[in-house]
Order: sequence, then C-alpha cells, then structure tokens
Amino acid sequence: MAKRRRRRSSRSKKRDDYPGWVWLCFGLAIGLSVAFAVYVKDRTPAQEPELQTSLDDNGEFTAKQPATTDTMELPKSRFDFYDMLPAFEIIIADDEPDVNADVEPQAIVEPGVYILQAGSFSTHGDADRRRAELALHGIVSRVQQARVNERDYYRVYIGPIEELDELNMLRSRLRAAKIDVLRIRLGD
Repeated sequence: MAKRRRRRSSRSKKRDDYPGWVWLCFGLAIGLSVAFAVYVKDRTPAQEPELQTSLDDNGEFTAKQPATTDTMELPKSRFDFYDMLPAFEIIIADDEPDVNADVEPQAIVEPGVYILQAGSFSTHGDADRRRAELALHGIVSRVQQARVNERDYYRVYIGPIEELDELNMLRSRLRAAKIDVLRIRLGD
C-alpha cells in the first residue's frame, strides 16, 4: 500500500513580517524627520539687539551715550572676590626648603628597638604584593591592618630590630631595591 503524503501547509512558511531593511529605512526616516524638526524649530530669525542707554552686559558704555560718571550711578559689581582677595593675602617665604638635604641617608647610631614600615596600602592585595616582593629579597615582613578616619589601611612591617648593624644593612638592601621605608623607633 502506498503511503499518503501529507501536504504541509504553506501558511506556516509564509511570514507576515517585513524584511529588516524596510524597518531600517523606516526608523532612519523617522529619526531624520525628528532631527530636522528640532533644527527648524531652533532656527528662528535673529532679532536686532536693543541698544541700551546706559551700560552693556560687560559693563562698558555704549557708543550712543558718552560716558559721564557725574550723572550716572554705576551698578554694584556682581563679584565680591575683588573686595575679598586683598584681605586673604598669603605671604610666601623667600627661603626655599632644602630638598637635597637627605639625599644619602645616614646610618642609625642611636641604640633602640626599631621597626621599618615598607608601605601602607588601601587594599590587602597591594600589601601582600609588597610582602612577596620583600620575601624575594630575603626579608621577612608582616601585614598589619589599621583603621584611620573610618578607612582600613594595610601596613607592611619589618622587625622589630634591636641590632643597629642589622638595621642599617636592611635599610641599604631596601634602598638598593628602590623600596622606600619609614623608620619607627619603639619606646625609649
């Protein structure tokens, strides 16, 4: 027996939508017409400026009326800083600070217990990177969290160190590695 073939309806294949390029042209036409309407609306003919009889906007007298301060009262200035600035005079000293005074750091000779701070960071990841960098140079350090003005900071500390030779050696190694440190002396 022969099988009957069902005819598929051609209605399901037929699409009722318009192609995409038609929608593109339609949207472009609407956008351009709105832009043209805004352009035409804002393009009103320029009006002739009225000649003022006393002062222009920038405070100069117009050419039609000569400047006479006897008969005219000048308007109050819009800006107060012309009056305020002379009261806030800042005196700058002629002496410039000596920025080259501590180019070569001096060795520490005062005995005591010291801690070196190798940085203060706002994120723990940055502090941990500095700690790893110090570990690559063979320096043992630790990260300590501190809260200052409602913000957390992570400080990298080296020490405490009691021997001055060890302290000066660490400082020179850190200086050679271009790591700035802050020296903190613990209690007297």
